[in-house]
Amino acid sequence: MKFEKLNDDKIRITLTCDDLIKKDIDFHTFMSNSLDSQDLFFDMLDEAEKQIGFVTKNYRIRIEALAVSSGDFVITVTRSLPDVVKEKTPIKKKFQVKRKSSNLKANQLIYHFSSFDDFSYFMDFVNLSSFDFCNIAKNIVLYNYKNTYYLVFYGVNNEHKYLKNLISCITEFATYLSCSELLINKLKECGSVTIKNNAFKNYLKK
Repeated sequence: MKFEKLNDDKIRITLTCDDLIKKDIDFHTFMSNSLDSQDLFFDMLDEAEKQIGFVTKNYRIRIEALAVSSGDFVITVTRSLPDVVKEKTPIKKKFQVKRKSSNLKANQLIYHFSSFDDFSYFMDFVNLSSFDFCNIAKNIVLYNYKNTYYLVFYGVNNEHKYLKNLISCITEFATYLSCSELLINKLKECGSVTIKNNAFKNYLKK
């Protein structure tokens, strides 16, 4: 089990099939909302606090689990403070487990980054990885709209050998948005282009 801190409020946990065997949990149990899987998630949160100091007490917790092609499971844990935190009233840990489904047939993809830092974290990850995403689409543009960022892939190569890896990796840093001409036109008309032509190539040139 591997723990990585993505930012102050988000971590990534990589869980192997061997880890599940050690916990005596099978794949179907893990991907359900059973009591055993809930207990496993609580154990992981406790271990994350011990290993990398990621405290979840008095936070709302969202957990997203994704099975990747290597057979491992990538789990993203995001914490957020409630609107009102009452003193002396402990907040019971609550989290939502969301299983992502990969869209491998879309001609266009849009991902929303909350900040340019989140986009930079993703690009740093890409730079350190062995994945070549530069030719995964005919054009890749980063737009800035209302101080948040949208990465748009035009003309996605659905046969690209790293497409599954892209979808697996990028969803740890950004939110997938349903692609529509209305949204794309809004970005073109009201947003500004931060990185044009091929955002991957041009960013990594820096």
